[in-house]
Amino acid sequence: MAKILIVYSTTDGHTLEICQRLKEKIELQANQVALFSVADEAVLDVKQFDKIVVGASIRYGKHSPKIYEFIKNNEKVLDSKPNAFFTVNLVARKPERNSPETNPYLKIFLNKINWKPKGLAVFAGKVDYPKYRFWDRLMIRSIMWITKGPTDPAVIVEFTDWNKVENFAQWINDM
Repeated sequence: MAKILIVYSTTDGHTLEICQRLKEKIELQANQVALFSVADEAVLDVKQFDKIVVGASIRYGKHSPKIYEFIKNNEKVLDSKPNAFFTVNLVARKPERNSPETNPYLKIFLNKINWKPKGLAVFAGKVDYPKYRFWDRLMIRSIMWITKGPTDPAVIVEFTDWNKVENFAQWINDM
């Protein structure tokens, strides 16, 4: 049985939903999984875990500065253990941008950090217009209009491929 840490950064909660699904699937194989927000780094001892997974959402083309800080603060420990990183973004809804090799946000992210994750995944996110504040709804609708995504301010559209998430959970179990 492995002790696995999943650290996440989420803006609207969808990355946490993905982490919870990963946790459910990983625990089916008798592993222990701890979920921590990157905001809770101060109370977290990453050394106590056998495997570490880091997940982060994108908002307006950027990952949270806290995820960069977490990686920088824990780079040696991350490098010493089986590890993985995944990103959640809406551009991944497009088939030509939903892999680690083709997702522009993941490429930018990896170029900004020294850590080289042993495993990578990209998951499409979710548009939840009713949940957004006025300015976020306006900005995201504009971005979706430009990129030919959904723009109806009343809709919730989930683009996440849950089979892909579950396959990543199996990969984590096997690493």
